Amino acid sequence: MASTAVPLPLSPTSPTTQNPKTNPPGAHPSHTISLPKPKTPTIRSRLSKICQEGQPFLARQLFDTIPRPTTVLWNTIIIGFICNNLPNEALLFYAQMKQSAPQTKCDSYTYSSTLKACADTRNLKVGRAVHCHILRCLSNPSRIVYNSLLNMYSTCLCELDCPKYDFVRKVFDKMPKRNVVAWNTLVSWYVKTERYEEAVKQFIRMMKLRIRPSAVSFVNVFPALSGTRDSEKAKVIYGMLIRLGAEYVNDMFVVSSAIFMFAELGCVDLARKVFDLCLERNTEIWNTMSGGYVQNNLPIEAIDLFLQATQLEKAVVDEVTFLSTLTAASQLQQLELAQQLHAYVIKHLSVMPIFIQNAIIAMYSRCNSVDISFKAFHKMPERDVVSWNTMISTFVQNGLDDEALMLVYEMQKQKFKIDYVTVTALLSAASNLRNPNIGKQTHAYLIRHEIQFEGMDSYLIDMYAKSGLVRTLPILFEKSYSHDRDLATWNSIIAGYTQNGLTEEAIVAFRLMLVEKLVPNAVTLASILPACNPLGKIDMGKQLHGFSVRHLLDQNVFVGTALIDMYSKSGAITYAENVFLKTTQQNSVTYTNMILAYGQHGMAERAFSLFNSMQDSGIKPDAITFVAVLSACSYAGLVDEGLQIFESMKREHNIQPLTVHYCCVADMLGRVGRVVEAYEFVKELGEEGNVPEIWGSLLGACRIHDQFELGKVVAEKLLELDTGNDMTGYRVLLSNMYAEEGLWENVDKLRKQMRERGLRKETGCSWIEISGCVNRFVSRDQKHPQYFDIYNVLGQLAMEMKAAGYRPCLSSSQHGVIESDE
Repeated sequence: MASTAVPLPLSPTSPTTQNPKTNPPGAHPSHTISLPKPKTPTIRSRLSKICQEGQPFLARQLFDTIPRPTTVLWNTIIIGFICNNLPNEALLFYAQMKQSAPQTKCDSYTYSSTLKACADTRNLKVGRAVHCHILRCLSNPSRIVYNSLLNMYSTCLCELDCPKYDFVRKVFDKMPKRNVVAWNTLVSWYVKTERYEEAVKQFIRMMKLRIRPSAVSFVNVFPALSGTRDSEKAKVIYGMLIRLGAEYVNDMFVVSSAIFMFAELGCVDLARKVFDLCLERNTEIWNTMSGGYVQNNLPIEAIDLFLQATQLEKAVVDEVTFLSTLTAASQLQQLELAQQLHAYVIKHLSVMPIFIQNAIIAMYSRCNSVDISFKAFHKMPERDVVSWNTMISTFVQNGLDDEALMLVYEMQKQKFKIDYVTVTALLSAASNLRNPNIGKQTHAYLIRHEIQFEGMDSYLIDMYAKSGLVRTLPILFEKSYSHDRDLATWNSIIAGYTQNGLTEEAIVAFRLMLVEKLVPNAVTLASILPACNPLGKIDMGKQLHGFSVRHLLDQNVFVGTALIDMYSKSGAITYAENVFLKTTQQNSVTYTNMILAYGQHGMAERAFSLFNSMQDSGIKPDAITFVAVLSACSYAGLVDEGLQIFESMKREHNIQPLTVHYCCVADMLGRVGRVVEAYEFVKELGEEGNVPEIWGSLLGACRIHDQFELGKVVAEKLLELDTGNDMTGYRVLLSNMYAEEGLWENVDKLRKQMRERGLRKETGCSWIEISGCVNRFVSRDQKHPQYFDIYNVLGQLAMEMKAAGYRPCLSSSQHGVIESDE
């Protein structure tokens, strides 16, 4: 061992060298005061001090000069490496120690510290090797070794996500005696592996064994309680904590964890009580409470809490606080508040982190201020993928799909890699634009880069469905293995079929989903109910209604709206009315559907009354609501009332009329014979009225009310607006008008133009359901298995009608003008 200069201790002066003094009689004898003998620093303390000073490698060099180091010195170096965040060096040193055996034997502290290094490095392989060493070398491992084994396995196995190899529980069960540390590790392990029920069960078991919990015990079990969604049990266990005294109640980690638990369970009032009872609050506690308000959609309370925090003398606001408050401002969707908060953030953060800037972009987006959102994005000195994705999603959510596509192109130019969030936005943009090319390119990118993400199949199916590529739907659906199909995928395929008029396919998919033992949710019902309308399947609609009641889904606003629509279109207006009255969560869509239902059934007065009730209840009508009210006026012939409502749109409700509103007004005037007035109205619209639907409605009114000359003017305008196959119906209508006037040359000319351009009116179809089987009927159809009997009955009915004196009008059917195609 190398010699070290050690200062010699001071020796007290020998009494023999002093001149004795005789004490006078009666005086106390004088005492000699000796100085304490300083302790000689040990090698272990010197090595430990060097490690504490952050020089473990120097300590290692000194250690290497020792000829026969003891186990304690080996342990000192291992612990020194760990304390200086060098766990890999600690493991290498442990390996060297094992190689020095049998001169050096490992003890409990050796194994405990080495296991800590295994946990720090997430090295399960070495950890299991050390476990083998313990089994071979220690006949009776100490509690500290067992606790270190628990910690190592719970840390390493959690990363590998393999709870089936439950070494943590095996080690725990083999422990002869367990202290609170062991129980805490077990509970924490179950929480990490999302076995929340088991975590709570083990905590209660610990309490029954009268093992006093520590503050960490509650910090570990609170997330398990929020995971079980059991608020009652959470209250009971928090009550246990209160009984343990103020030391537990005021522990900051416990307080923060309790607030988070109650917020997760939706008990925000209890979370606030925990917050208020806390004697001292740090930044984390303020942030947890603020995050709880935001999570439970209580933005006003979150903003109020932020204002309280800013008024404290001690600064408790940090970047996380700003993030929560910005999110709260996003939920409120108040631009003025957003701008004030933005200014406050700029004032108090000298360097604004990227995640705060991303939150600002999202906040302005939610406030419908895309221009300000883009300015904030444009001014960012540095951007990450989240910045790009946030701005792209902002464009898509606000209907600026083309701008979103341009930004994706710019993102790629700047060498940012597209991830699943970008792809999701791209697929949504393709769906909104009904652009299959963009969707296909995005799909190809997913395949080339092997990108997989949760819900990908449902996004793709939705995109292809909205792009009209219906044949792709079953291919995509079949490629997703049946055991991998979640409810979202089934909902997408059902909605895709329904949206494209493939109602039978939608019902078949719905039944297959039930065979797979999947329970429909609100989205499923809202997707399948519209499929009942075209087929007239009111019985199936009633069954779905019954299912929604049994599973408490009938109060969902989307299900309620779909039920109203289904019943009204099936002619069961009373059922629709009952559903509406029983729906507690009524919004503008629910009201609009019911108003439309009343209008379609000629109940204009009820439609008006409901429209007024809607406004009285504080629900603002939107553009579609006015379509429903104007349609009701049109059906009932209430023109003056309809015109008043149309005028009030912009004047009172600040809603700019759209093409569909102009169509309603033109149709409303035309139905009652005020055709010229309707024509003047459309003319006054100028360029805004140059839409085939408006002029087509006017043409229909001209034919009904025998306004042939005006009809020719309208027809010429329609032909100027020719947009292709969409005009076929109007051409047929015009040909019928020519036929009724006997202008057969014009009829032939128009029909010839249609044949040359390959235009053909869609064939009319009717159906009836008998015993669960839908029977379709098309003019001159011979595909029905009973078509021969059907035509015999039609022939007999025609003869009876003829005998009764009925004579059909043939003026518009000569020369095979239209009926030949139907």
